[in-house]
Amino acid sequence: MKTRFAFRHSMATVLTYMDVSNFRRSKMKNILSQLFLILLCAALGCVPAHGQKKRVAVIDFEFGTLQRWWEGNWDVGRGISDLMVDRMVNDGTYNIIERNKIELVLKEQDFSNSARADSSSAALFGKVLGVSAMVTGSVTQFGTEDKKTGFGGIMGRIPVFGGGGVGTQKGKAKVAITARIVDVNTGEILASCTGKGESKRSGLMLGGIGIAGGTIAAGGFSMTSSNFRETILGEATYAAVDDVVRQLVALNGKLPTVKIELRGRVADITGRTVILNIGKSQGVQVGGTLKVLRVLRSVKDPETGKVLREVTEEVGQVQINDMDEASSSGTIISGIGVKVGDLIVNL
Repeated sequence: MKTRFAFRHSMATVLTYMDVSNFRRSKMKNILSQLFLILLCAALGCVPAHGQKKRVAVIDFEFGTLQRWWEGNWDVGRGISDLMVDRMVNDGTYNIIERNKIELVLKEQDFSNSARADSSSAALFGKVLGVSAMVTGSVTQFGTEDKKTGFGGIMGRIPVFGGGGVGTQKGKAKVAITARIVDVNTGEILASCTGKGESKRSGLMLGGIGIAGGTIAAGGFSMTSSNFRETILGEATYAAVDDVVRQLVALNGKLPTVKIELRGRVADITGRTVILNIGKSQGVQVGGTLKVLRVLRSVKDPETGKVLREVTEEVGQVQINDMDEASSSGTIISGIGVKVGDLIVNL
């Protein structure tokens, strides 16, 4: 009824304020037809829900082909991954899975670091996470362009270096990374892009950061820090990451849409407001509607005792109003008698 009224009202507005004599009949019919299609599409829900994003997980990049010019266990691939996550979160095109959840699943599924660049392993890992795609890749260049610098993958490892004591000739820093988008359903590489960065100035790669048996050797050096960004190596790294992220954002349309199977429990009830034990990291969306199910009985395997299936009945629906990483809150929009412990699933 509301849709019909809106349509009639819109038609009346067009006919009232438009001087029909100035238009040919065919042009008027075209305008009315377009308006009709817009109203019909809105009434039928053709317009996609605002804010619906595809979930993506970024795996630590592989850097085993680099000739290490640094001492210790500084994980360049992890640093590149962290920078990419920061940039992609700030862009807002994708929902990015937090590192803690990725590391938990990696540990549970016994995925080794050596397999993180493999597309088939990434696809299997992505299914467990419930994402649309995985982003993985490699760091292919990380140093300086000048062979006389005394470091940068040319002259071997430098155990101690700092703000001016290494190398007699300055050069520009260069960084190159290759990222691949992997379809979690097929293991197919949907797209590959390469980002390159070069410092705008010459200098010592990590000039101004004194490193001697400390942060890099201990693995605690952060590539997201302002100190690193101010070095020529940091400048080149950020440029390369920004280059790749721009390409990944442009490739959003190539990613498959994966329905996320939500499953959680009602943790608290106050009036018609409920708090759930699932949140952003599980794929909950603000404005979304979830079903509340009451488990009537569980059917178990008589030999192993494993639950084969649960017999349930729907007791209500909840609309999500707010969320954080691990929980969400919403309003009961239908049903009565929702209880703590009730099951929450997709519509």
